[in-house]
Amino acid sequence: MPPGDRWLATVAALYCLAQLTLVVTRLGHGLGWDEAVYVSQYDPREPAAFFSAPRSRGTSLLTAPFVAVTDSTTALRIGLAVLSSAALYGAFRLWRPLVGTRTTALAALLFASLWITVLSGPMAMPNLWVALGAVGAVGWFLRGGRWQLALCVAVVALFRAPDAVWLVLPLAVYALAVRDRRRTLPYLAAGLAAGLAQWVVEAYVRWGGVTERLRVSSATEGDMGLHLNLGTAWRAVNGPLLCRPCTAGAPFQPGLALWWLALPLLAAAAGYVAVRDRRAAPGLVPLACAAALSVPYLLLIGYSAPRFLLPTYALLSLPVAVLLRRLRQPRPLAVAAVTVAALQLASQYAVLHRQVASTAATDARYVAAARGLRTMGVTPPCLVTGPRALPIAYAAGCASAQTKGNNTSTTRAALLRQAARIPTALLTEPGHRPPAYARDWTPYELPHTSGWTAWKAPVPYRLRPLGP
Repeated sequence: MPPGDRWLATVAALYCLAQLTLVVTRLGHGLGWDEAVYVSQYDPREPAAFFSAPRSRGTSLLTAPFVAVTDSTTALRIGLAVLSSAALYGAFRLWRPLVGTRTTALAALLFASLWITVLSGPMAMPNLWVALGAVGAVGWFLRGGRWQLALCVAVVALFRAPDAVWLVLPLAVYALAVRDRRRTLPYLAAGLAAGLAQWVVEAYVRWGGVTERLRVSSATEGDMGLHLNLGTAWRAVNGPLLCRPCTAGAPFQPGLALWWLALPLLAAAAGYVAVRDRRAAPGLVPLACAAALSVPYLLLIGYSAPRFLLPTYALLSLPVAVLLRRLRQPRPLAVAAVTVAALQLASQYAVLHRQVASTAATDARYVAAARGLRTMGVTPPCLVTGPRALPIAYAAGCASAQTKGNNTSTTRAALLRQAARIPTALLTEPGHRPPAYARDWTPYELPHTSGWTAWKAPVPYRLRPLGP
């Protein structure tokens, strides 16, 4: 390994170690809600969960090789931890000629030390891969790597189709404004088209067209439009993992989220330094892309999650690292920067510890509920419906179905026909009664689930293969 790569390689190795020791060893054997949806799509052993309009297939394709050979969640998480660490190394390494060896390593460290970056590495979720793909795309754009640029844009589009559009917009504007960059325009278009191809085809097959898929996506996201979401995004910086609304998890601690409020100031200072040093492109282009990628999550939706802004954080880490490298002198300023960095690292570890524990507890309840379903005779082929049915059904080896809400995938009549053929259970949360059609079903309290109840449909006279 070239001596210049050792700093970045060390950061990637530490990132992998942090994932394995602080996350993988503590998460247990369950998968979260979104993870279960993504992983189930190509799992040969389990029925695929409903795949809603806003989702993209990249995460499912990424996890497909793992679930093809093993049903071990731990093996999947270890594989993702190793892959994400390697991707971190590869994405940031290509910035060496643009910002320097140690600055590149510092940028990777700034991004990898965030609690949500560590937690996302071994999880089957798309946002981290969008972030690393965006770092790669902007780097190759500035370096003139055309086919590499197209590949990175395609990867981003495969993981999150709308994010790819927001990423390409500032790059296309810059390419149109700067003559030497116009040769990249066909490659930006080719990468975007290649990455969106599957999404577009699926839009016509399942929703009747791109416009209809976008309409359904907007409805699923709570009607996308102008939403000043800055306050919710700040509230979500340190969890819960989904702020919709922000009523769960630990009380909000503003002191631990002050770094987020400092990001605009750091970005402005980094932009000033880039212009002053006559290195405007490597400084301003990632800042513009970071801002563009934050627009849908800060201005167009009414809820938030810490992972949404991972692409923004990844791109901001590069110009901010350049800025921090300029703070080596005078000495008091350097000491202050190191002290703040140490406090930030400690706070990120504290939040990570709390969020991993919360995630592990939630996933464990899903596994416990699945175990309870099997005990009461709901075994494959089987069907689970009701709140939280998707992850619990996946853990139990059952199909899932919903008759209302964002994951509506069947009608009540079709659900009852299924219940007459295979073991079926409806889940309710504490204090909730089942809908009218399930009032005569047999209730079972599911142990170790904080009071969830499964209502089992009458046992079918005989099991028959599912018909059309």
